[in-house]
Amino acid sequence: MCSFRMCKAMFIDICHAVAARNDYFKRKPNAAGLPGFTTVQKVTVALRLLAYGGCADRLVEYIRMGETTILESLDHFTRTVIDLYGQSYLRPLNDEDIARLLRKAEERGFPGMIGSIDCMHWEWEKCPTSWHGQYRGHYKKPTIILEAVASYDLRIWHAFFGMPGSCNDINVLHRSPVFDNLARGIGPAVNFNVNGRDYNMGYYLADGIYPPWATLINGISSPQSNKHKYFTLKQAEYRKDVERAFGVLQAKYAIMKGPARRFSPVALKYIVDCVIILHNMGIEYEKGMEELRIEDYDDATRPTLAPNRNIPEIRRLIARHRQIQSRSANEQLKADLIEHVWNKFGAQ
Repeated sequence: MCSFRMCKAMFIDICHAVAARNDYFKRKPNAAGLPGFTTVQKVTVALRLLAYGGCADRLVEYIRMGETTILESLDHFTRTVIDLYGQSYLRPLNDEDIARLLRKAEERGFPGMIGSIDCMHWEWEKCPTSWHGQYRGHYKKPTIILEAVASYDLRIWHAFFGMPGSCNDINVLHRSPVFDNLARGIGPAVNFNVNGRDYNMGYYLADGIYPPWATLINGISSPQSNKHKYFTLKQAEYRKDVERAFGVLQAKYAIMKGPARRFSPVALKYIVDCVIILHNMGIEYEKGMEELRIEDYDDATRPTLAPNRNIPEIRRLIARHRQIQSRSANEQLKADLIEHVWNKFGAQ
């Protein structure tokens, strides 16, 4: 089953699970009273569309299935996979995940780092002409943006899809729910020490466009000293985890690499969420490997806050947001990380 970018066990488990959850995937008599398509046929055609992209009619002769049925199978498959596995493979970090990522970050010389964040543009071929001004940015073609957070093993822990391509990474960040749990004070605890100073908020590595918040650490634009140059080099090296994740995602599921051929942003969001779930499931099924290598494989809802908020809760929420966006905390953490990285690796 390498053609579907997954092992045979994973493919069989998915077939059994979707057939048990959705009657559409069970074999039924057709209009002529003859046996219809099997579960394996319907799952196969959906996975081939995700894995290779392209038009649905190119699979008509191979699967011997009509184009309308192929697209219908894809829609049912993406929605069923999200319903089945969304809670497990599109979930935020828990305490166990945080502990594992912090151990890896300490080995890398960046204590407290729990991933890297970036955005990817997906070209939308079927964007309505009247929407081109909203969805067309520096790519000169209509695109929809996916914001993601990935860890060292290329698992994607956060995915926010649906912002129009005219936005930049900062616009997406301000509308993203990536820090909502942290602002509400319900996220997992992240405590670490850098250069003799204690911190209680984890951070992501980001490129230069992101603002200098306490939860975002980017490199130094014009490093002068050896310490600053080495820190910027290592920061760029580990920040590329999320870019590698995008590359592997596009290599495994080519539908994300070519132009999107669906007319509805909602259908595109189902495809993106389904592909990310399958990507994360593949990592779970391949747990024997410490790290995945790139050579082995490039309609959002608004975040909601807790109901029945009162004035003290709003004040705490505002205070947490100010703490998250603190420039002074960013400068202090970056300075401590520069010293820590230099003391740990500079002598080498």
